[in-house]
Amino acid sequence: MKTYNAPADVENKWVVIDAEGVVAGRLASYIAKRLRGKHRADFTPHIDTGDHVVVINADKIVFTGNKRTDKVYYRHTGHPGGIKATTPEKILDGRFPERALQLAVRRMMPRESSLARRQLSKLRVYAGTDHPHEAQNPESVDFKSMNSKNTRSA
Repeated sequence: MKTYNAPADVENKWVVIDAEGVVAGRLASYIAKRLRGKHRADFTPHIDTGDHVVVINADKIVFTGNKRTDKVYYRHTGHPGGIKATTPEKILDGRFPERALQLAVRRMMPRESSLARRQLSKLRVYAGTDHPHEAQNPESVDFKSMNSKNTRSA
């Protein structure tokens, strides 16, 4: 058996996803799959076959249960005693609410990889409804209607 290698000049599509009222983890896993290219039949782990993903209304994502207040994101400054903690509620109510979704997607990508960093650079997240990528003619994906569990009412 031979290993299939996708051609190096893969054509990447542009996709727009509306994140209003969508569960954050489900959307992040879908975006990570599209960025990696795992939705394609010619997926190859060492070649960038993923799509460009544009997410609008990222400030209106929803967390299930009490995750909005109880979930804690940790980071370390590198100095002794420099552990910092924040919650999704602080991020979504803060200055850059789109970072909550970016953080979720980044943690679903493979770690310590230059390929993953290149794939992650194809993610564009915007807090409002406007985005400057109309010239690429992105196709709209209705993520809400794919599964009834993708949205949460309260």
